[in-house]
Amino acid sequence: MLNKKTILVTGGTGSFGKAFIKNCLKKFKAKKIIVFSRDELKQSIMEKEFSNFISDTRIRYLIGDVRDYSRLKMALKNVDIVIHAAALKHVPIAEYNPFEVIKTNIIGAQNIIEACLDSESKVKKVVALSTDKAAAPINLYGASKLASDKLFISANNIKGEKDIKFSVVRYGNVLGSRGSVLEYFLSRRNEQFLNITDKKMTRFNILLDEGVKFVLFALKNMWGGELFVPKLKSYFVTDLAKAAAPKTKHKIVGIRPGEKIHEEMITVSDSLKTVEFKKYYVILPDKKFVNWSTKKYLSKNKSDIGKYVSENFSYDSKNNPSQLLVSDLKKIIK
Repeated sequence: MLNKKTILVTGGTGSFGKAFIKNCLKKFKAKKIIVFSRDELKQSIMEKEFSNFISDTRIRYLIGDVRDYSRLKMALKNVDIVIHAAALKHVPIAEYNPFEVIKTNIIGAQNIIEACLDSESKVKKVVALSTDKAAAPINLYGASKLASDKLFISANNIKGEKDIKFSVVRYGNVLGSRGSVLEYFLSRRNEQFLNITDKKMTRFNILLDEGVKFVLFALKNMWGGELFVPKLKSYFVTDLAKAAAPKTKHKIVGIRPGEKIHEEMITVSDSLKTVEFKKYYVILPDKKFVNWSTKKYLSKNKSDIGKYVSENFSYDSKNNPSQLLVSDLKKIIK
């Protein structure tokens, strides 16, 4: 799948980007992997972290910003696959800096699409990472990622005769990633108390390696236009706090700007075009965006035939039948 391919990862110095690139270096014989990000310090740190690959000529570091179309176009020269992981994602900060988020998460997404559709581009597949916050968004980050999702999916409708596919992967909070609430809870293990925004709060759970595997799965199985959603487990944030800092008391401080009590990945409104497979869901694109048959798509794998979900189906962290207990979370944290 990735052998002899040139891959560009936007936001390649982030938690997902590093995990994805490390996986590619270990398990595939890619021709080249380009780390495209705007922070030189993070690239320098990443080079040191990847010291085992220091002599690996396949990895390249490019300073650049998805806001800069000309730089993107240059970076995409001879690239086969794009994994778009770059984003401004801190919810409260996004609420106070809305247009900066729009420039990166929406205009940046459109820049990637246009650069990939350029006549000189050789890109064949683009997978964009999304978030559960893009489903029925109440904050700017979620709204910006919903707009980004729509742009990537509709790009299949404007590609003309160009041999390229765009798809989206949506999943929940990555436990233990940079900025994860788990970092905060672990840092308060020996303190008197830690802050909890709301004791009813729930979240979906996915580990970094699970996220990487699911993106690779989408990359291999995409037809273009799908929004892939993995089946995940959920947890109460208070249970995560108990698992990470069992002796520390909780102080309820109220939700932060733009924060939800529960997260959604598929809304009732999406149910009419959502199909279910054994380990994942797919929100199908409108038929006008693609030229493939939904019937053939559902039966593409004879051992895993897809089926439409019920009309009022929704997938949220509160009502998810698969829940993690404190004991489960303790095992994960270890």
